[in-house]
Amino acid sequence: MKSMQSSEEIIEKGLDTTEETAGSSDSRVYEVGYILVPTVREEDVAALYSNIKDLVSSLGGEAIADEMPRMTQLAYSMVKVVSNIRSKFNTGYFGWTKFSMDAGKVADLKKKLDLDPNILRYIIIKTVRENTIAAKRFVGRDLHKKPAKKEGEEAQPINKEELDQEIDAMVSA
Repeated sequence: MKSMQSSEEIIEKGLDTTEETAGSSDSRVYEVGYILVPTVREEDVAALYSNIKDLVSSLGGEAIADEMPRMTQLAYSMVKVVSNIRSKFNTGYFGWTKFSMDAGKVADLKKKLDLDPNILRYIIIKTVRENTIAAKRFVGRDLHKKPAKKEGEEAQPINKEELDQEIDAMVSA
């Protein structure tokens, strides 16, 4: 009976019971987007992708969703200094990982990502657990064309008087 009262009190106070049972009230959902330097061999991209996911899990993070890095053209040149050598890049491997982690561990993740010489640039943002990726819509070239006539169907002549009456009815409405 006592457990029912405490759960009712929790609900009345507006607290989330799933957060209380998990014991990690400080856990938040984050997403790290990163660009790997293009000098990395294509065979090694999967290993670096795995290293970033392992880094997140080693800090107590739980992966929610991710995408394998793929080569992309950058909007502007980016500079990376490694071993006192300044290099400019116009392309890079872009990937991302969404995860939940204690807020206090994010600073440790940032420090470790800063030290990785294969990461050109990254960003860590707070986000929501739900899928926020917009579905791609197909926009075909043929959408602007008139529909083809069916066999045996002939074009009907347009009655200009009826057309004018319909236009006047639409305008007056």
